Amino acid sequence: MAKTGTTTQGLRAAIERSGYYPALVAEAVEAAVGAEPVSSYLVHQETTFDSNEVRRHVTVLVLTGTRFIVSHTDEQNADTSSPTPYATTSTESVKIGRISSVVVSRVVANPEKYVPGTLPREVVLTIGWGAVARLDLEPAACGDPNCDADHGYTGNSTADDLSLRVSEAGDGPDTVKQTLVFAQALSEATAATGSSAR
Repeated sequence: MAKTGTTTQGLRAAIERSGYYPALVAEAVEAAVGAEPVSSYLVHQETTFDSNEVRRHVTVLVLTGTRFIVSHTDEQNADTSSPTPYATTSTESVKIGRISSVVVSRVVANPEKYVPGTLPREVVLTIGWGAVARLDLEPAACGDPNCDADHGYTGNSTADDLSLRVSEAGDGPDTVKQTLVFAQALSEATAATGSSAR
């Protein structure tokens, strides 16, 4: 783990490198982090195309000793509600003990030739802490093919508060690597919190 000063400075430098309203994003993140030391972070900028408009979004994830902080910043073009372009920044602070799942999905090319340590070409990081759940339902059925009774529904509830996709082609290998480093740090933090709670 990097020293606190270096990590905090690294977070600020990563926000500035993203080039996406760095003063606004940094102020929101630093206010949420407060005086706590930063143990790991991830800054991800995403550009989307909506009809004839280009929209940017930046997500900043920060791990401290006690909390997981999520910051989202979106830009909006001028519309009927505002004559000038504007940005919206939100932060959420979650106690590490509330995190219920950290899922890392890796996509690798030519898996038969995979060499340990090789970066995947894509990573999807999904983190759940109970604020949002996805419910997938389908009609329930019995084993009798001639049965026409209503058996209700069956389904799964999945925690899906945050899902972040990064790829080597779109975001570069450094962002893929930083995503894996952050995911490991978060998994370790939740494991440590879970074992100390027993």
